[in-house]
Amino acid sequence: MSFLETERIFMAKEQNKKAGTRLVYFNGTFVPESEAKISIFDSALMFGDMVFEMTRSFNKKQFRLREHIERLYASIKFLRIPVGISMDEMEELCHEVVNKNEPVFDDDDEHRLMINVSRGPLAIYSDIFDGNLGPTIVIADFPLRWTVLGMGRLYESGVNAVIPSQRAIPASLLEPKVKNRSRVHYMMANIQVSHWPGDRNWALLLDPDGFVAEGAGDNFFIVKDNAVITPEPRNILRGISRAYIFELAEQLNLKCVEKNIEPYDVVTADEAFMTATPFCLMPVTQLNGQDIGTGCVGPVSLNLLNQWGENVGVDIVGQVKNWDESAASKVQKGPTPYKFNS
Repeated sequence: MSFLETERIFMAKEQNKKAGTRLVYFNGTFVPESEAKISIFDSALMFGDMVFEMTRSFNKKQFRLREHIERLYASIKFLRIPVGISMDEMEELCHEVVNKNEPVFDDDDEHRLMINVSRGPLAIYSDIFDGNLGPTIVIADFPLRWTVLGMGRLYESGVNAVIPSQRAIPASLLEPKVKNRSRVHYMMANIQVSHWPGDRNWALLLDPDGFVAEGAGDNFFIVKDNAVITPEPRNILRGISRAYIFELAEQLNLKCVEKNIEPYDVVTADEAFMTATPFCLMPVTQLNGQDIGTGCVGPVSLNLLNQWGENVGVDIVGQVKNWDESAASKVQKGPTPYKFNS
């Protein structure tokens, strides 16, 4: 990159920082974040009829974006949403959103894309829109640090997985492999878990048959006799990070198995962890307050997380801890994706 190009990028970044405006792709145009609003008549609000994906970057480069988009389009097909653009076009739009917003991101930020797609306003409201009905497509981009704020210490202590009375919704009732916005059961699970004492409790939902399913937005694994075990992909969202654990396990010569897991299996496991896009891998050291293994973060979990970081060229834990330090005075109030704070 030439000196002039470097200077141009620097000046653009400084100007956009002063403006402080992130842009959102909204139905064919780019609008300021504060102006990206869907209609009150949208099917997303009427039925929770919206599918979505959320991604992250490492060193500003999107991780497994294509896989996220492929899953998005599988959800779109399942719900018969006439999205009107191809996967390639959606991927190009995602990169365009990142490029437009990079100038207002700090140098140590990572990009968290949020892609929402609904079928748009319902037909009975067509007069309001002069008959111009169509899908709603929104691509937003915000700093990843918002999602993982305060998680740095949890990589050392691990979380306490708490089983709420709220059950995971099985595929026979609502297909969980479709990543949809009908997620009240996750919120209910988090509300129930919030009554537990302590500040490191995360929900772990069982399916109606009593088998471990998933967390409130994350997948679950145990380690037993050096084998990595995760619930079979029936009543869960088949996570992108979950799939990447299989690749990491192969790199580390670890056996990876899908099978039904009972709470008994978790308590008697050597280790446990959860996976999700924003935090990658989070150790689980207790179930309902009872130690799993030694009650400490286990070596297999650490090896998987370290290998992940090595593959993407980022100190994953160190990055989150640095963000926590820079936001030491900031306290999150209200619910987050993984915890309910009243």
